Amino acid sequence: MKPETHTFKPFRSIMLPVLPGVDPQAALAMAAALGAQVTLVGLVPVAPDTSISAEAATARKLRAALRVMSEGLAHPAPLQVRVTAQPIDELFGVVRKHQPDLLLLEWPTHFEALRCLPADILACEACNIALVRGPWPKVNARVVVPLRGGPYAELALRLGMSIPHTELEVVNLASTSHAVEVEESFRGLARILPRLPGVHFRRSISSDVVEGILLEARNADLLIMGASAQTQASGRGLGQLIEKALFESPGAVVVIKAKHPLPERWTGGEGERSGKQAISVLVDRWFAENTYHANEFSDLEHMVSLKRQQGLTISLALPALNEEATVGKVIKTVKGALMDRLPLLDEIVLIDSNSTDRTREIAATLGVPVFIHQELLPDYGARVGKGEALWKSLLVTHGDIIVWIDTDIVNIHPRFVYGVLGPLLLQPELQYVKGFYRRPLRNGAKLQAGGGGRVTELMARPLINLFYPELSGVIQPLSGEYGGRRSALEQVPFFSGYGVEIGMLIDILEKFGLPALAQVDLLERIHHNQPLEALSKMSFVILQAVMRKLEGRFGTPFIEEVHKTMKLVRYKRGNYFLDIEEVAEMERPPMREVADYGAIKV
Repeated sequence: MKPETHTFKPFRSIMLPVLPGVDPQAALAMAAALGAQVTLVGLVPVAPDTSISAEAATARKLRAALRVMSEGLAHPAPLQVRVTAQPIDELFGVVRKHQPDLLLLEWPTHFEALRCLPADILACEACNIALVRGPWPKVNARVVVPLRGGPYAELALRLGMSIPHTELEVVNLASTSHAVEVEESFRGLARILPRLPGVHFRRSISSDVVEGILLEARNADLLIMGASAQTQASGRGLGQLIEKALFESPGAVVVIKAKHPLPERWTGGEGERSGKQAISVLVDRWFAENTYHANEFSDLEHMVSLKRQQGLTISLALPALNEEATVGKVIKTVKGALMDRLPLLDEIVLIDSNSTDRTREIAATLGVPVFIHQELLPDYGARVGKGEALWKSLLVTHGDIIVWIDTDIVNIHPRFVYGVLGPLLLQPELQYVKGFYRRPLRNGAKLQAGGGGRVTELMARPLINLFYPELSGVIQPLSGEYGGRRSALEQVPFFSGYGVEIGMLIDILEKFGLPALAQVDLLERIHHNQPLEALSKMSFVILQAVMRKLEGRFGTPFIEEVHKTMKLVRYKRGNYFLDIEEVAEMERPPMREVADYGAIKV
C-alpha cells in the first residue's frame, strides 16, 4: 500500500458557481490546489420578463461544460444547474443548504455575470468566501501573506499555508506612525511563525501601507489578503487597498473573508491573541500532516526496502516487570512477523525491572536477550521505574532507530511496531513518533469502549494545553508505544518513573521542534488497567515532571523536597486515615553525557 500524502487542509468542501460566459480558470486551479471536495453550481440568469423555459438549451450547454470542468477535479461533488431570475438569492440558498467551507468566486467575471458587486457577495455570512484573480501560479510559487491585523488575518494565514508553494512569506505590515504598536501586537506571531516549516516571517514598515503591499505583490506569484473589515460598512466597494491589489498586482491575488470574523483587533493586546492564533494554526497543520495510520505501513516488504535504502538498523526494546501472562505472546507475535519472516527488526531485547515471576525465563526461552536494568551502570545506582529501563535500554541496543512497546498488551499485533516505525522510515526529518489508540476499560468481564486513558485526559492533556500548547494535538502523550532515532534519543534526559513519556515529549519538542514529531493510529489496545490509587500516584509523578520542565524553562525552582511526598487516604475498619508515601520523580542525564557511553554499550 502506498503511503498517503498528508496535507494541511483548512477547507474540506468548496462551492464554485459557474455561469454562461464565465471561464473560472483561476478559481478551478485554486480549488484543485486546495485538494478539497468541489461542488460546481451552474447558474443560468434569466432577464426580467423572460420565460425561464426558454433557457433549457443554455442549461444543457452549461451542464456539459460542468462535466468537463469536473474531470480535472480530484473530489468533484454531484453537478447541479439552476435557472433563475435571481441568481444571487439562488446562490445564497444553495450555500445555506450545502454549507460549504468556502465559496470561491473569480474576480471580476463572476460579479459581472451575477450583475452584482463583490460587497453584495461578501455580505453573506453562511460560509467563508474567497475572491480570486488570476493568472494562477503553476509550480514553485512564491506566496506572500501580508498581515495588518483585522478580523480575517488568521484565515488568510491558514490559506497561505495550505497552498503548495516553494516559499511562503508572512509579512507584518505597519505604517510608520503605528510601527511600535503593531510590533507589540504581533509579538506572538513573531515567536511562533518561524517554527512553521517553510514559513518566513518578517516585519515591514512603510509610510504608505497600500504602496507597501503593492511592493510586496511585485515579487509574489500569489498574494493572499484578508478582506477589509469596513467592506460592508463602507457601502459597495472593496476598499482602496484591496481594489488596488486586485488591479495592479502582476501575480494572482486572493481576498478572503471568514464566516465568523474575529474581533477587529485580531492580534490582541500585548501580542497574546496573535500568539494564540499562530499556535492554533501551527497545531492544526501539524495534526493534518503528521498524523498517520498503521495501515499505511502494512506493506512490510516496502518497509524493509525503505530501511535498506537508508542503510538503517532497527532495535525493539521491551520494558517489563512481572508480565509472564503476556510477554511470551508479545515476543512470539512481533519476532515471528518482523524478524523471522521479514527482517524489519535487527534485534529485540527485554529490559527487565527485576521481575519476580517467569518474565525473564520466558523471554530467554524465545531467544531474546534479557537485561536487568538495576544491574547496568552500577556507578549511577539502581532506581525503580519504567523510565530507568528505557534510559538504560540505549546501552543494550545497537539500532539507529529504537522502538519501545509495553509487554502487557493483550491484543498484540505487529502493527504496534511497524506502525511506529513507518513514519520514521518514510520521513527522514522525523525524529520521534508516538502511538495512539482506543483504550477500552475492562469492567469485570465487560469492556467499556473509550474508558481508558484516564490519567491522559484528566492530568496530562490539561497540563499540555496549559503550558505546552504546541503539543495539544498529540492524542495520547502517555502511550507506551513510541520510538525515535538514536541520535535524538541520546540527547534528551529520561525521567526514571512514569514521567518519562511526557518528559521525553517536551524535550524532543524543545530540542528539535514540532515538525520533528509525528503520531500514528494503532487502532485498539487492550491491557491491564490499574487501580485508582496507582493512577493517582502516576498523576502526581506526571505533574512533578511537567513542573521540572517548567523550572528549566523559567530558571526558577517550583518543587520543594516536601512536595515529593503524597498523602494517601486510607479506609480500614470504619475509619479514614492518612498514609504518607514518597512519590518522587527523578531524572537521568542525556545518555550521550554518560562517560564512555559508546565504549560501555553492551
